[in-house]
Order: sequence, then C-alpha cells, then structure tokens
Amino acid sequence: MQTQTHNKPQKTFLGSLGQMLFLLTVVFLIRTLGFGLYQVPTGSMETTMLVGERFFADKLTYLFRAPQRNEIIAFNDPLFNYSQNTLTYLFQQYVWGPSNWTKRVIGVPGDHVRGVIEDGKPVVYLNGVKLDEPYINKYPLIDIWKTNPATAQKAVEQEALRWISQGYLNSSQFNEFVAHQLRYEYQVRRSYDPALSYEAQPFYRITPDRIVYHNGNPILVMPFVADTKPQTVRAPKPGSKNTWNGTDEFDVQLGQNQYWCMGDNRRSSQDCRFFGPIDGKYIHARILFRIWSVDSNEDWWIVDLIKHPIDFFKRVRWNRFLQLVR
Repeated sequence: MQTQTHNKPQKTFLGSLGQMLFLLTVVFLIRTLGFGLYQVPTGSMETTMLVGERFFADKLTYLFRAPQRNEIIAFNDPLFNYSQNTLTYLFQQYVWGPSNWTKRVIGVPGDHVRGVIEDGKPVVYLNGVKLDEPYINKYPLIDIWKTNPATAQKAVEQEALRWISQGYLNSSQFNEFVAHQLRYEYQVRRSYDPALSYEAQPFYRITPDRIVYHNGNPILVMPFVADTKPQTVRAPKPGSKNTWNGTDEFDVQLGQNQYWCMGDNRRSSQDCRFFGPIDGKYIHARILFRIWSVDSNEDWWIVDLIKHPIDFFKRVRWNRFLQLVR
C-alpha cells in the first residue's frame, strides 16, 4: 500500500518581501492619513503640554475639513528648507524631513489678528474683538541647568578655547561665547509654581543645585509681561501690509489657507510672531489626547527607564495620564 505525501508550498523570498512591503505600506498610510503619536520636546505649550508627554493626534479629520480656532495642531517646521526637486520634496513632506511643531490655532484664513500692549500686558485681538485666553501659562518660568553647572562651564570654556586655537573665534569674544552657549545649550526654562516648595512642584523636578542664579536670586521670567524687543525673524514679503518682529506687537490679515498659531507659553514660544502665518499644507494633525507624562528629555522613554530604573518612576506624572487636551 502506498501513501501519498503532500508537500506544502514553501514561501519564496520574493513572496515574503512582498508581504512585508504591503504591511509597511498599510502602516505608512495609517500613520500618514489616520493618526499620529507625538512627543513634546520643548516647553512652548506649557502648562497645557509638558516636556516628556506623549499625545495621540487625529490626522483623518483634516482630510475633510480645515483646522479651526483654538485647536492644538501639529505641523512641519515652518523654517525648514524644502528641496526644489519634486520627489525629494514629497519624501521630506511625508517620510523624513522637518521636525514636528505644536501650537494653538489663533486665527484662520480671512481673520485679522492683531497683537497690542495694553496696560503693560500683551493682548490679542481677533477681528476687532479682544480674546479671552484662559489657556495661556499663568506661571513664571525659572531657569534651570540641564546638567551640573560646573561641568557645563568647563565644557563650554574648553569648546571656546578650541575655537580660538582654530581661528574661528577671537579671544575678545571668549566671555560672550561662553555666556551664549551656557544659556542656549545647557539651560532651559520651565514652569514654576512659587506658591509651592521645590520638592512639591507639579510640572518638573526642580532642585536648588540646578537653579540658575543671578546676584543670588533665581532667574524668573514672569507671565503676562509684554515683550517689545524685536527679534531675528522671517520677515514679511516685500509690499505686504502684515507686520511681525518676534514681539507681542503684530498686525496680520490672513490670506487663503493661512493660519496664525501661537504657543500657550507665550514667554517661551517661537511661533508665528517670529516666522509669520503658517501655510495650511504643512498642518497635518490635531492633538487630541494625552497618553502619558514623564519628566524626561529622552526621545524614547525606555532609554530613560534603562538608564534610571528607580528614579524614572519618581518622575512619572501619574495625574496627567489619559486626558483630553484643550
């Protein structure tokens, strides 16, 4: 008696590769057109959004309607220099290119947005009506060191000496270079509640040895104080009646598909006051939901957990998990 054996067909390499490419295509389309997961890298939206928080964002809605006022959006870095090559541009736009920024929509196409100073405080008018903005950060900002200040000072001084030895820096610029690098590379500004002790701060861990002092006092940037010192900005187009210069004074009539967006942390946000209206084609998501919150600067929380397995959980903000954001 003979028995027949049936050999199951073996998957070919090309067949497996095809399935993998199909799966990657599906994932890419879902992430591009459906939803996104975003991490907050800066404090420009404090205290609505804190550094180290992860958010769920809806991309599908903006395929059917335009962004609306007060929505928190994600968009491509407006200062990114896109390629003139069409294929490269598409790759930069949808695969790998500019970083994601997050701000709040203040004005939409057709709106007249004006920033003025009243009684020493910055105020925004939308179509002639003064805005009530309860979401603006009401806490002062405190300067803190990212690392040990003595270590930072030594590193920057060595960097300055190296630049001097290579002829890229004059010795007379030593102090200015050191001060600049310390401020922008080794210090950050974080929201601070002066009514609470350092140990009880609700937003970030703040310890006395990491606070930046000037004349024996912590450096504080107070909220609701007008900024009238012009900054380096992307200037309006020649002939435009729109004005902005990086301060709280601006006057903009939004055109077709233009949006005026600002950070909730007005004293520490690089937004449309610096680079002008955002083209709607670069807006790609609406931030909806906070998933979790950890006081961490790491891009991947698992890296922080591996580095600091005990301390990590002390920096988890349990009261900010699983929340809608507005």
